[in-house]
Amino acid sequence: MNRRIVAVIVAAILAVSGGALVLVYARNADNRAIAAAQPETVWVADKLIPAGTTLKDAERTELITKTRVAGAALPAGALQSIDADNNALLALSDVQPGEYLLSARFGSQPVGTKAIEVPSGMLAVSVQLKDPARVGKFVTPGSHIAIYSSYQIKAIGQDAKSKAINEADLQGTSVLLDDVLVIGMGDSPLSAPSRSQTRDPKEAETASDAPSFLVTVAVKPDQATRLIHGINEYELYAALRGSDVKLDAKAQVNDMTIFKTPVLP
Repeated sequence: MNRRIVAVIVAAILAVSGGALVLVYARNADNRAIAAAQPETVWVADKLIPAGTTLKDAERTELITKTRVAGAALPAGALQSIDADNNALLALSDVQPGEYLLSARFGSQPVGTKAIEVPSGMLAVSVQLKDPARVGKFVTPGSHIAIYSSYQIKAIGQDAKSKAINEADLQGTSVLLDDVLVIGMGDSPLSAPSRSQTRDPKEAETASDAPSFLVTVAVKPDQATRLIHGINEYELYAALRGSDVKLDAKAQVNDMTIFKTPVLP
């Protein structure tokens, strides 16, 4: 065989071998980089996931795909697994392509124009709240909230202490319900203002100009009585619960204790 041909063949073999070695090295380098980043599994929407689609159906119809990201880049609340415990959850709103699947975007209640579903043994009660009092737009069907009530403190009696409390015009805030499930949201503002015990008439006029929204919650029968009384007599405020929050159902504060000031004698 001609020496020149042999040399060409040898050079080709070396080039192929070198290219393979480069690919292997690059792949190993990528693997080492991923391992060093402590990767986490996440799910991403490949296509639009319409509101009301269950995780099971989204996976079955290949609307979503599983991928891995560096642990430091893991989005808060990202879904890392889909199994029998959560695959029946449905999208509370449309999930756009490219979005990470977040647990807050999925729940067990219908959304939009669908009828609400009241859990067995519970009652649905609608609470009228202004935008800040309903935690803006962050509360969605399936959320758990705590409801606080603010009121004027009154003492019954003609003794000096009772008179002093009533004359002081003290305002207090207490936990009304520590954990309730939201099953519906009213997107359109209501014209009628919520009833509140505003001390200044000018403040009341300003408060009436703020739009109010309906938040429908599922409560037990005994809770419904307390909530309806609170709706009619007090000013209510909602707080969105976190997954590990521990709330004292008897917590309360007033004008005299908010800054650890001693109460009236």
